[in-house]
Amino acid sequence: MTQISIAEASKNLTQYIDAALTGEEIIITKDNQPVVRLAPVTQSIKRDRQPGSAKGSVWMSDDFDEPLEEFQEYM
Repeated sequence: MTQISIAEASKNLTQYIDAALTGEEIIITKDNQPVVRLAPVTQSIKRDRQPGSAKGSVWMSDDFDEPLEEFQEYM
């Protein structure tokens, strides 16, 4: 783990990004307190969408679109 100040990070940012990409943990400090961890972004794995994959898993009442009893007087 490498701790550097904000001033040092701004001078050599490319170097520290390269180090983080190789797996090194880089901590940027302000007033000797850690404030930022420099780490690579991991890509999420996207699956292809399967149309109809939820078929049968959604249930809806037969009277779903009927007015609620509590609101009959407003209808």
